[in-house]
Amino acid sequence: MLDDLFTFLLDLSMDPSEHDGNGASETLPPPPPVPPNVTPIKAVTEPEVKKVFRAPMARRGFGTRGNKVPILTNHFKVNVNNVDGHFFHYSVALFYEDGRPVDGKGVGRKVLDRVHDTYDSELAGKDFAYDGEKSLFTVGALPRNKLEFTVVLEDVTSSRNNGNSSPGAQGSPNESDKKRMRRPYQSKTFKVEISFAAKIPMQAIANALRGQESENSMEAFRVLDIILRQHAAKQGCLLVRQSFFHNDPKNFADVGGGVLGCRGFHSSFRTTQSGLSLNIDVSTTMIIQPGPVADFLCANQNARDPFSLDWAKAKRTLKNLRITTSPTNQEFKITGLSEKSCREQLFTLKQKSKDGDSEPVEVTVYDYFVKHRNIDLRYSADLPCINVGKPKRPTYFPVELCSLVSLQRYTKALSTFQRSSLVEKSRQKPQERMSVLSNALKINNYDAEPMLRSCGVTINSNFTQVEGRVLLPPKLKVANGDDLFTRNGRWNFNNKKFVNACKIERWAVVNFSARCDVRGLIRDLMKVGESKGIAVEEPFDVFEESQQFRRAPPLVRVDKMFEEVQSKLPGPPKFLLCLLPERKNCDLYGPWKRKNLSDFGVVTQCLAPMRINDQYLTNLLLKINAKLGGLNSMLAGEISPSIPVVSKSPTLILGMDVSHGSPGQSDIPSIAAVVSSRQWPSISRYRACVRTQSPKLEMIDSLYKRVSDTEDDGIMSFSSLLFFITDALKFKIWSWELLVDFYTSSGKRKPDQIIIFRDGVSESQFNQVLNIELNQIIEACKFLDEKWNPKFVVIVAQKNHHTKFFLPNAPENVQPGTIIDNKVCHPRNYDFYLCAHAGMIGTTRPTHYHVLLDEVGFSPDDLQELVHSLSYVYQRSTTAISVVAPICYAHLAATQLGQWMKFEDASETSSSHNGTGPAAAPPVPPMPKLQESVRNSMFFC
Repeated sequence: MLDDLFTFLLDLSMDPSEHDGNGASETLPPPPPVPPNVTPIKAVTEPEVKKVFRAPMARRGFGTRGNKVPILTNHFKVNVNNVDGHFFHYSVALFYEDGRPVDGKGVGRKVLDRVHDTYDSELAGKDFAYDGEKSLFTVGALPRNKLEFTVVLEDVTSSRNNGNSSPGAQGSPNESDKKRMRRPYQSKTFKVEISFAAKIPMQAIANALRGQESENSMEAFRVLDIILRQHAAKQGCLLVRQSFFHNDPKNFADVGGGVLGCRGFHSSFRTTQSGLSLNIDVSTTMIIQPGPVADFLCANQNARDPFSLDWAKAKRTLKNLRITTSPTNQEFKITGLSEKSCREQLFTLKQKSKDGDSEPVEVTVYDYFVKHRNIDLRYSADLPCINVGKPKRPTYFPVELCSLVSLQRYTKALSTFQRSSLVEKSRQKPQERMSVLSNALKINNYDAEPMLRSCGVTINSNFTQVEGRVLLPPKLKVANGDDLFTRNGRWNFNNKKFVNACKIERWAVVNFSARCDVRGLIRDLMKVGESKGIAVEEPFDVFEESQQFRRAPPLVRVDKMFEEVQSKLPGPPKFLLCLLPERKNCDLYGPWKRKNLSDFGVVTQCLAPMRINDQYLTNLLLKINAKLGGLNSMLAGEISPSIPVVSKSPTLILGMDVSHGSPGQSDIPSIAAVVSSRQWPSISRYRACVRTQSPKLEMIDSLYKRVSDTEDDGIMSFSSLLFFITDALKFKIWSWELLVDFYTSSGKRKPDQIIIFRDGVSESQFNQVLNIELNQIIEACKFLDEKWNPKFVVIVAQKNHHTKFFLPNAPENVQPGTIIDNKVCHPRNYDFYLCAHAGMIGTTRPTHYHVLLDEVGFSPDDLQELVHSLSYVYQRSTTAISVVAPICYAHLAATQLGQWMKFEDASETSSSHNGTGPAAAPPVPPMPKLQESVRNSMFFC
């Protein structure tokens, strides 16, 4: 049935003008109106079919291929001697003396520490693990199910004391600081209520180590992780999830813009095949440069001095940061800046008159500090003041008396320069990282942690040794059946031609004011292209940007350049080479790509010419050849089909990823991308389908979207890149686009097997991948043909983890192709680690693959070989990559089209493709469509 359907769709895919004159391409007339005396009969809906719940599959076995090598890993063996006891979970509520709940961050730990010190006997001498918010855990029960305590703290600092320790609207600045702090919000007496919530058997830890995970085991491990967090908090560390950072300048690295990279450690307990282990790794977070506020602002804005600052920008940057003030060293949170300068900003000061009465006097902040407090102000007079008060009760300090507190996280997106600086300054070679981790374990002295002792937990100080296997690299082929030899996960095209070289014809060069010998570039490109088998014709022309538009907005510059190109070319070009003036983050990139691919359907390659040599041009041609439909190299198993399982039965390979906006951009749509393989039995060619969806949504929500009995408008309906075709007939055709493409490019065979590689999801989301995303894909298949039952394989790839591997007594990284599926892997689930690439800088980060579902029945060796091979088919590079190519392509497609969305005009994005009615979230702008001529191209390469 499906074959007939595909044939029918192919017949329809002809241009409507090719149909006969029987009205086949015309739209149907509207249905007749319902007579007023007829009541429509409500259709009886069929009972909903109960969906099968899927859980991640169990391991089928272990791989055996490859050369065995001993490997060390940053997992440290943990022994738990007390598995017969219970953790008791208590709920914690904190109140001020007047009954108001405490909402200041950081206060809870100080209060509970005082409770522990003051009421030791009432707590039966028990230690506890407190999460800093509302949960507290003990080993064994407390004396009663509900306990109430009152404690007094002498020196409380929290968000509650904002605005109560400096000159303000009703202040008394000539009195002592201590007296001025006596305000209703500066309560030092706290009431603490501790109430029993739950009982967690420690036996759940032993069960989890046998692969029997449950809610209890997850809670038990949460308690152990909270113990580690509390241990770090007592040392004054900044806590970021399971990482902690000491306030030690030796750990800080300046990355520019008033931002420091702060090195710390990640630590978490993990269940593994060899038991419980403590995973410790180096971790980095970004913090604000501590010290004088003016110094930070000058660094942040690259300003010469405080008088050159953009204070409107400074106000946004400083909001909610914590400062200490001189000379009292009190801590506050910044709420804003004064509207006037320190010399002009007035506030009401209550002064005692000669007869003893208090009378208000208007005083400037500058005069108050200079004349009343005898503090010399060197440069603050003409600058705004820092406001730490409330909207109706401002409290001001001169800038030079304010210093930023250390260990305050910087959560905005880093610039390109900051990112590269961070990478350079935070990289560590394997042996250096091992040394740092060993020292961290000694310094933390977990054996002295009383809660861990209560649990009977001891931690071995030796790196766990595992058995790795180094897989042989897959064989690669180039033109004329020649072999492409790989060494250490790398290869080159010296004296080699691309396996399938395209022809660069009907093309032109556009130069957006880049300083470059354009004619020399063209000459060298043609020469190198010829050596790789690519015939490069002379370009039509070189279009230089007019000087009058060089300072115009990016959209204007792009439009003017296209007007120039269109006016002089004899017809539409097939390819445009674009020279950009900036090497990184050029604001012309997004508008230029969109104009080419969405408006005109022209393949384009951008470059920022710096030092151009043959190697640079070869790398450029790798991308151009792939975009124009060629292939640079192929697996030998594709040419003479011999890839296990995949070559025997038509197989569709999907790569799925979701790209989110930068930190702090909560209103930027997330972008879901799916790439699919084509021309089976090849696994090297792909095409992409991209959609916008709600911001920060990780699950892809539009894989299947049925809009009528004949139309599915989801991604898996394969209407790639939101092709909103106005012609109804064409819309139906393209709503099947990717499946039809696979069908036609694979010898009129529909896929019997679909292998899905999913990136960017955590273990807590595995069930959603299996029961939401996979269900949508199955529904999309059933929508085409109820009897079509392809077999599925679902694999999640994770890069964001903390397991590292090291060679014993060797300075270099593990070899490319190193695979580990024992000891530190999951005790039940099917997972393995693969270092497919050569780690040239720093310490190699392996990719952690989780096989959630395998209906095909791969052997462990065959599946691991396939994953390894897919790291060698990435057409943009001459190295094996760290994660399979379909995932990299999905990420590239999402990122590139995300650049388009930054320049969307409001009128074009006012309606949402994902809107669900009046109660829906704000509309998500749809992704612009690709032109027909580039839909099947690897435009994202």
